[in-house]
Amino acid sequence: MQARATDNPAQVYKADNQWSEQVRQTRKKLAGICGQCMNRNVRVQTIDGHTYEGVVVGSDQSYLHIMTSDVRFFGPYASNAILTLVLYELLVITLLI
Repeated sequence: MQARATDNPAQVYKADNQWSEQVRQTRKKLAGICGQCMNRNVRVQTIDGHTYEGVVVGSDQSYLHIMTSDVRFFGPYASNAILTLVLYELLVITLLI
């Protein structure tokens, strides 16, 4: 009998337990903060250095949703497009007055 690849899959990557716990804690903390920013203008910077501005229209335990008119992603005709950002990739959230 010949073994199939699905019978014994090769693991390519496994996250370190300490790192995984840190990500879970950070995600939980950010979810609470994002909930407090609902319907407010924010500037968000990601760990990759990208910056976005918009109004927080939603968040959950994994994502932040901001309404933006950023033409870099949605073109010149995109008004009030929703951008979804992963919580653990956020570096800075700034409230804009």
